[in-house]
Amino acid sequence: MAKDTPIEYRNLVIYQVYVRNHSPEGTFEAVEADLERIRSMGVDVVYFMPIHPIGQLNKKGTLGCPYSISDYRAVNPEYGTLADFQRLVERTHALGMKVMIDVVYNHTSHDSVLVSEHPEWFHQDERGMPVTTVPEWSDVIDLKHPNPALTAYLIDTLRYWVQMGVDGFRCDVASLLPVEFWEQARAGVAQVRPGIIWLAESVHVEFIIDRRINGLFAVSDSELYRAFDLLYDYDIWPCWQHAVKGSMSIQSYLDLLRFQDGIYPENFVKIRCAENHDQPRIMDFAPSREQALAWSALMAFNKGPFFIYTGQEAGATQQPSLFDIDKVDWKDFELQDFITHLSALKKHTAQRGRLIFTNSDPLLQACWFNGEQSLMGIFNLGGQRGESLTYLEDGVYLDLLSGEQIPVQGQKMAIPQSAWILECSLKQPLPSYRSPILTSEY
Repeated sequence: MAKDTPIEYRNLVIYQVYVRNHSPEGTFEAVEADLERIRSMGVDVVYFMPIHPIGQLNKKGTLGCPYSISDYRAVNPEYGTLADFQRLVERTHALGMKVMIDVVYNHTSHDSVLVSEHPEWFHQDERGMPVTTVPEWSDVIDLKHPNPALTAYLIDTLRYWVQMGVDGFRCDVASLLPVEFWEQARAGVAQVRPGIIWLAESVHVEFIIDRRINGLFAVSDSELYRAFDLLYDYDIWPCWQHAVKGSMSIQSYLDLLRFQDGIYPENFVKIRCAENHDQPRIMDFAPSREQALAWSALMAFNKGPFFIYTGQEAGATQQPSLFDIDKVDWKDFELQDFITHLSALKKHTAQRGRLIFTNSDPLLQACWFNGEQSLMGIFNLGGQRGESLTYLEDGVYLDLLSGEQIPVQGQKMAIPQSAWILECSLKQPLPSYRSPILTSEY
C-alpha cells in the first residue's frame, strides 16, 4: 500500500455522479445546482464518471459509453465547457468537498486523438490495426503499456487536471496496467500537488485468472496497494452477491472479510458499496426492501469508505444505461434521510477504533470499539423475525438510524426489520468472531 495513505481515508463518504443521467439537463451546471443537497448527506468526495468527449466510431448505443474516450484533455461538450467544469470544481471546494474524476488509461475510443497521432501506442493485430484485448469491449482499443512516451503523456495529463483543481483519481480497470506505471503517475502528480486520493478499480479475481490463462496481463489487489490508497471490493464481490441472494451463508461472507484483514497491509482501505454503475441496484437485487436496507447499512458500518451511487438515495431500482439517456428517477428522495444517517456513521468517533464482528446467525452483529465510545450494529440480512441474543447489557439504547429507543432485557432484543445502529458504552472489546475455515483447528 502507498505508505503515506492516511488511515482516515477509511472514514470517507464518496458520491458517484454520472453527469449525463444525473439531471434532466445532463450538464455540469445542473450538477452544480445539486451540490448543496449532495453535501447535506455528509459527502466528502464527489466522484465524476468520465467527463471527456466520447468516441463515435464503433460506439455502443445512441450516445456511446463514457469509458470510450476520444480526448483525455477535453470535456464532453454534451456536459458543457471547460469553464463550466472549473466552476463546478470551485463550487464543490467552496462547499467543503473534494472532486475525483475517472481515469481510463487502459483504452481509448477507436477515433481518439492518440490513435491518429501515435498508433504505435496501441495493441495491434497481425494487420497492424489497433485492437482491444477484451472482445466484448468492442467500442474501445487498448493502449500498450509500458511505453515511456505514452507514460509521460498520461502523467502530464493527470498533472493538467490536478492544476484544474481535481483532488483525486478513480482509475478504471487499474489491474490491467503495470503497477510501475501507477507508481510513476503517483510520484509525478505529487510533484505538482501532494495528497491526491488514488482509487483503483481493481477487478474480479476470475477476470485476472482468465487473462493470465490467455497470456494477457493483470495484477492482483496486493500488488496494486503499492501505488493506490483505496481499492474496490471486487476481490470478494461475487461472494457478497451470493450472500445477499441467500445462496451463500453470511458466515462465509464474514470469513472473507476476515481473510481481507489478514492478506492486505494493516492499513488497507477497501471501498464499501451496495451498488455502482457496473452493478445492479441493491433495491432491485436484494430479496426484499428490508434486506436491501440492512445490506446498505452494513456497507456504511464496515471498515472502509462508504460509497454511494447517484440515485441510491431515491431508492432507485433501475441500473442506468451507460450508452443512452436514462435519467435517474428521483421521485421524493425517499431514502435520503437514511443515506444521510449512514454517512454520519463514518464520522462517529467509534469508527476510529476497532471493528469486531461477533456473530452472523440469526443476525449479523458487529461492534466498533473505541474505549467507551462504541457502536453496536444489528443487521437483519436474512429477513428474520422474532428476537435474538445480544452481547449488550440490559438497558435501553438509541438507534442512530431511526431515533427510536431499543430495549434489551435478559440479553435479548427484538430483531429489527432491517438494521439498528446502537450507541453503547463498553469497557472492553466484545468477543471477536473467529473464522472456522481460517484457523488451524479442524
